[in-house]
Amino acid sequence: MRAIVILLVGGKNSGDNSIQAALEKANYGVEVVSTGAQAVKALEKKSPNLIVYNAPAMRSSGVRTCRRLRRTVPETPIVHIRAAGTPEDHEAEADVYLEQPFTSRKLLNRVRFLLPADEDNEEIVRYGKVTLYLSKRSVEVAGRGESKLTPKVARLLEELMRHPNEIVTRKQLMQTVWQTDYVGDTRTLDVHVRWARELIEADPSKPEYLITKRGQGYIFTMLPPDQRSE
Repeated sequence: MRAIVILLVGGKNSGDNSIQAALEKANYGVEVVSTGAQAVKALEKKSPNLIVYNAPAMRSSGVRTCRRLRRTVPETPIVHIRAAGTPEDHEAEADVYLEQPFTSRKLLNRVRFLLPADEDNEEIVRYGKVTLYLSKRSVEVAGRGESKLTPKVARLLEELMRHPNEIVTRKQLMQTVWQTDYVGDTRTLDVHVRWARELIEADPSKPEYLITKRGQGYIFTMLPPDQRSE
């Protein structure tokens, strides 16, 4: 199992260790520092998998410090936590902004999305250039990055990607994704297919991977057109 290390800036002596507790309960290794200077020094020794900057604990906006951390470790994701009522300042150059108060679940959901998938534990469905992360509920397309999915779009892509190069009927998709045999109105399916295409296709109006088979269903394929099922 790969160890995930998170650098928490603003944890010590802040009077609020709930963030640290939530991260540790989720089995992340947490290194805690109380100043921006300590954070930079820690980063010079070893780069963590993710940084959480707790601005309210630091009694500052943290914008300048977050920018400095970004310059030090450009590839490391940063979560910027701000006090309630404080406007979101994108000059901090963080990947995710959270306004207090928020639940531990919300924090952990944002953290999981930013972290690389642990392939020892993450269930992955991969076909061609597309990788679907089931636990993280996200999809990655080579060269285009990773996108978060709604539960239904994730389930839809899973069903299609587990049957590559096969026609999956509309009835089958309604049964597996929406748990219903009713196919009298499949506009909901059409909408979710469109959303999936917007995430995986270079041009959703001219799909290359998620193909409609009129009167039948859909096929997820990366084969050349002359090799696809009819």
